[in-house]
Amino acid sequence: MPTTTLVLVLATLAVAGFYLGRNRSLALASGAGGPQSLHSLPKHYGYMAAAWVALPALLLLLLWTGLESSLLNEMVLAQLPASVRQMGADELSLYFNQLLSYAHGAIDASGLDETQLAAAQYYTEAASRLAVLKTALVFLVGLGGGALALRKIAPAFRARNHVEGIITATLFACSFLAVLTTLGIVLSVLFQAVQFFQIIPLSDFLFGLEWSPQMAIRADQVGASGSFGFIPLLLGTLLISAVAMVIAVPVGLLSAIYLSEYASRRFRAVTKPVLEILAGVPTVVYGFFAALTVAPFIRDVGESIGLTVASESALAAGTVMGIMIIPFVMSLSDDIINAVPDSLREASLGMGATMNETIRKVLLPAALPGIVGGILLAVSRAIGETMIVVMAAGLSAKLTANPLEAVTTITVQIVTLLVGDQEFDSPKTLAAFALGLVLFFVTLLLNVVALYVVRRYREQYD
Repeated sequence: MPTTTLVLVLATLAVAGFYLGRNRSLALASGAGGPQSLHSLPKHYGYMAAAWVALPALLLLLLWTGLESSLLNEMVLAQLPASVRQMGADELSLYFNQLLSYAHGAIDASGLDETQLAAAQYYTEAASRLAVLKTALVFLVGLGGGALALRKIAPAFRARNHVEGIITATLFACSFLAVLTTLGIVLSVLFQAVQFFQIIPLSDFLFGLEWSPQMAIRADQVGASGSFGFIPLLLGTLLISAVAMVIAVPVGLLSAIYLSEYASRRFRAVTKPVLEILAGVPTVVYGFFAALTVAPFIRDVGESIGLTVASESALAAGTVMGIMIIPFVMSLSDDIINAVPDSLREASLGMGATMNETIRKVLLPAALPGIVGGILLAVSRAIGETMIVVMAAGLSAKLTANPLEAVTTITVQIVTLLVGDQEFDSPKTLAAFALGLVLFFVTLLLNVVALYVVRRYREQYD
């Protein structure tokens, strides 16, 4: 039975368990003085029975799904002749993948030998037997859990406490899974980055002033030794992000202030959704707009006043990126400002303060933590943007602070390094993980600084 169908059947059994548990509690209560004799509400007994049906069976299904592939592979490898198992790792992997592809119907039998065909047949039969065993075990665990739950139902049984304990454990498991996922991401990037730093010194990466990750394929090849200086990429990222923030933060914040404090309800109801539509436009569309409209316009204006402007410039990419980020700053700041209690506004205005003074000295300080959070989200979006930079700022890593020149960012280089036929364990490919690790720490530093600012101003306001 397919896994999706099995999950749907389990859901049906859980619903049946709910009604059986609820009805059994009501039946027991009718002989013991009515529903008031029950410790918990009848629905809590139903929830308990449904949880006992679904959760153990789902846990078994998850474990089985995670281990089934490895178990099948080990079973097939054990059936192969000793001469095959003694092959080299790469040769054995290719040999095994061919028979698996044939078993899944991806290739025909023209290039396979008799041993592979027999192993593929064994794989198909073993997979079928394991699927039947999985279905039977999941059903047995689900039905057994439901039967135990129904036997435990009694008027004095604390079903509500039991259900709340299950919910608490489930929430903790979900939170722990999120932490493990984050930890797994960091460790996977860290492991590959350590391999890169074993080839390229950390000091050369962090303080190098030239980025040219092309590596020599042959020993006699000239001009492709590779330079992995991180500084040009960092400056390019900060330059484009700074241009974007110069546009997005003032425009977004002032728009939020106007919509929150000055605009009529009708104007706000129309304008805010229209501005938020910008957040749903794909970034590739912004990239086309930057490359075909904004970049040529900036170049023509610069040339008309005697400036040398590159056809792909940080100013063009940052400008369009700032336009893209305006809805984030505006929407979040507007929600935060509207969340400030009206009593603060009324008290300020009642003391004779003007609307301008009330906004500057009361509303903005009160809403500062949320506004800083919105700006931080906008900065993270700017740092992680790729398409606009590729299409409007180029791929050249230059050590410059001039927004009229072409630069590149960390995220663009990560994508570039992972595209192509370079070996995965080469410095060029591993450099992408080193960039990702450094970008992670840069983002972490931004969060720490923002948290410090928020706490300082919040304490000052209090």
